[in-house]
Amino acid sequence: MLFILYYIVAIAVLILHFTGVLARYNVEWLVLVLAVTVFPAVIYL
Repeated sequence: MLFILYYIVAIAVLILHFTGVLARYNVEWLVLVLAVTVFPAVIYL
């Protein structure tokens, strides 16, 4: 369940990033937070 929620949030952040919405509202750091949360899972797997 949490994986599905995480992927939904990740896809939404990426869509907002590529459409420019994050830059407009100055929350581009969400992409970096998303990348940091993915990094430990990549190392673990």
